[in-house]
Amino acid sequence: MKITQLSVFLENKPGHMGAICRKLAQEGINLLTLSLADTHQFGILRLIVSEWQRAKDILREAGCVVSTTEVVATQISDRPGGLAEILDVLEAANLNVEYMYAFPSQEKGRAILVFRFDDPDTAVKVLQENGVGGFGLTS
Repeated sequence: MKITQLSVFLENKPGHMGAICRKLAQEGINLLTLSLADTHQFGILRLIVSEWQRAKDILREAGCVVSTTEVVATQISDRPGGLAEILDVLEAANLNVEYMYAFPSQEKGRAILVFRFDDPDTAVKVLQENGVGGFGLTS
């Protein structure tokens, strides 16, 4: 399933990520998952949140540089080889994974994968054709 991810650019300094998280919490925005990638001076905080459009507006009003990206989220078995099976499907379709991150599902024995593809529509189609579905995350 395609969902919208926020990418927030921030200085790689103490307190910057906390300020973003506190601001969203004050506004009642739930963080569903996140990933932080850093460079020497800046970081990219990737967020899946309960209300992405409202979160984007709130963060921009607070002076943050925010962009949105369509990502593909899917649920898999949380077991050895679960990720490898999905990657086999993607590789067979010649789909490149630009980046991904994962987190445990609330459903026992399952995990959620979030992928960035250059063509998310094709990725969703290929995954669905191979019996890999999304999950009930709303963003």
